[in-house]
Amino acid sequence: MTREDQPTRRSQPHQHAIGIRRRELLQVGYSGLLGVGLNSVLGGRAKAADSGEARSPKQVVIVFLTGAPSHHDTFDMKPDAPKEIRGDFNPIDTSVAGIHYSEHLPKLAARAHQYAVVRTLSHSDNNHLMSTHHVLTGERQPGGFFDKVASRDDWPSYASALAFLNPRNDGIPSGVNLPTFLLQGPLTWPGQHAGFLGPIYDPWQIKDDPNKADFKVDALSLSPGIDVNRLGQRKALLDSVNAQQRFFGDVAQSRRMSSDQSLAVSMLTSSRLAAAFEVHREKDEVRDRYGRNMTGQSLLLSRRLLEAGVPVVQANIGSVQNWDSHSNIFPRLKDTLLPPLDQGVAALLDDLSDSGMLGDTLVMMLGEFGRTPKINGNKGRDHWGPCFFGLFAGAGVQGGQVIGRSDETAAYPATRAYSPNDVGATVYSLLGVPGDAIVRDRLNRPVNLNTGEVIEPLFTGASV
Repeated sequence: MTREDQPTRRSQPHQHAIGIRRRELLQVGYSGLLGVGLNSVLGGRAKAADSGEARSPKQVVIVFLTGAPSHHDTFDMKPDAPKEIRGDFNPIDTSVAGIHYSEHLPKLAARAHQYAVVRTLSHSDNNHLMSTHHVLTGERQPGGFFDKVASRDDWPSYASALAFLNPRNDGIPSGVNLPTFLLQGPLTWPGQHAGFLGPIYDPWQIKDDPNKADFKVDALSLSPGIDVNRLGQRKALLDSVNAQQRFFGDVAQSRRMSSDQSLAVSMLTSSRLAAAFEVHREKDEVRDRYGRNMTGQSLLLSRRLLEAGVPVVQANIGSVQNWDSHSNIFPRLKDTLLPPLDQGVAALLDDLSDSGMLGDTLVMMLGEFGRTPKINGNKGRDHWGPCFFGLFAGAGVQGGQVIGRSDETAAYPATRAYSPNDVGATVYSLLGVPGDAIVRDRLNRPVNLNTGEVIEPLFTGASV
């Protein structure tokens, strides 16, 4: 589902005083003239539905636990259940009286007053791909079946829909996904792309570990041999091309291309965006506080991208299906998975709170489903869609509360269940997207972008 744009290379560069021939324009193409390939990150030029209400636009960082964590062993423990359900871990006190989380989340337990946990997220799928699409788009995958890979019939990701409905031209992308692209063998996870809106609205995909000493985002670097001055010269050449409108039969399309070219140039020459990726410029003590690992440094990079103005950042925690613990779940959680998550998310919450950004930033942490109540024969837990958790902080969320209650084994919601559609409605509301926004699918049919309801108890504190 990704693509590498290959600029056309010319062995005999030409210079023209007043422009370029139409034949050469067709041969070289616009990305070749720029020396870059940025079509997949250029903002859209679409109009949103003008009706509907939305909150004042916020930013969103999605901490996605790919593979799905166990709710029983993290944020919805059942200490009074039988051993084969309650597992090996014990609950500990948090900063909020009466709320208890896992002993292996001490830093997040100490910050429970900063966030709310919904314990009754629920859907009917137990398949990684379909469930990931549902959680990361707020809608079920069209024609979904077991391991249905990503396609352009899918629903758009949150960042993609925002780019389509509220395009920007300041050189900042509407969404960045990092550091793991969800791809395994022949399977490309749906929910990472713009789906039926088209590749022009895909979020950026950063596929490298920010913890590496040589971490660098090549997409923000000029092509070899191209410096900023030469880029400006090519922009002047493009302006000359665009001035020759007779070469284009569709004037409106010509103007759209010109706007997209300008955005490409602004992205490459934007020091604000490029500087956000320079994680090495952070003080050592800050990097240490997040954790010198892929999880910690990805969350630190997420914070820097938010500071640069990126409205939607998705940090995939670990490799593909990192949290898919069908065997030996307790040592994996205790020794490998929970410590870096606990440290990194706690540091992110601290920084956003200290800087004043938390009020305008939603931090959302969840997986695509939960895990089975009963521990299996391999000392693990299997897929379980009927009940799982989501953690929400900032952007007006009332911290220090638990929303919803699961049954005695955390198998099913005992109070109101919230679907991924409701998660999507909440995200869109905070991004300033109207609740009744209309988009068009691949058959050009008008459809509601989202059919869920905002999880209002997050903001009112009135749990239902």
